[in-house]
Amino acid sequence: MTKQNNFTDLVLSKLKIHEKSIKTQWVKPKGTNTRYFYIDNLLPKNICKKIYASFPKNAEGFFDRESFREKKKTSANLDAYDSILSDITYAFQDKKVINLISEYIGFDSIEPDPKLYAGGLSMMFKGDFLNPHIDNSHDGERKRYRRLNLLYYVSPNWELKNGGNLELWNEDRTKPKTLPALTNRLIVMETNKTSWHSVSKVEIDSPRCCVSNYYFSKVSPDQSDYFHVTSFTGRPNENLKKVYGVLDNALRNIVSKSLKIGRGKKLINKSKIK
Repeated sequence: MTKQNNFTDLVLSKLKIHEKSIKTQWVKPKGTNTRYFYIDNLLPKNICKKIYASFPKNAEGFFDRESFREKKKTSANLDAYDSILSDITYAFQDKKVINLISEYIGFDSIEPDPKLYAGGLSMMFKGDFLNPHIDNSHDGERKRYRRLNLLYYVSPNWELKNGGNLELWNEDRTKPKTLPALTNRLIVMETNKTSWHSVSKVEIDSPRCCVSNYYFSKVSPDQSDYFHVTSFTGRPNENLKKVYGVLDNALRNIVSKSLKIGRGKKLINKSKIK
């Protein structure tokens, strides 16, 4: 049995143990309209530690994303690192895992993202953040809608006060529901036209490491035909970012629709905007 298959079996076992909790969390989200569930202690502690240890601590080889929208480092080049990172990433893309999650939350026709169009590895260091946004609506070829984000956190001894936590916003984007990026925690959240979310600023001198996967479907979340790039806004007290976000989102949507690309180009990159 390969490591990937072993990881798949471990994830399946944990999903089955938490079936009731998953279904309850999903249908009754608290503090947000975005549906989600989380599972703690997803994998044995020693495996979680090995996954974290395989991240390059200086983010060597990662792509640096920095603008008024976000500050983080990402990589989809899994071949450049220890195979355990590839194994855990693709364990979440196993058909059995996808089918079981889909069954529990009542989704149909869900598919993985083997090309890691938006998924892979992410690292956030002190001061890094991700402003409130809705994810790009489609995959790279604009044939499938983005439906689910799967975020597996592996940084050791992570606490709420460390920052780097997932935030799911209420409808008018005035108050977030904070889900701490606790060690060995898996969070699965729905993505659609209103699933505004963000990541709070990292407060400590230690990297917040995450294995990210995204599921897609040819079925629209609300049965309508729509398209948008990843669209950002500011936090409640960031009025300039809100105004700037409207312009930035509109320009990138125009370019993306004209060129028929999935995410839109970076037309505005003002990292000094507060």
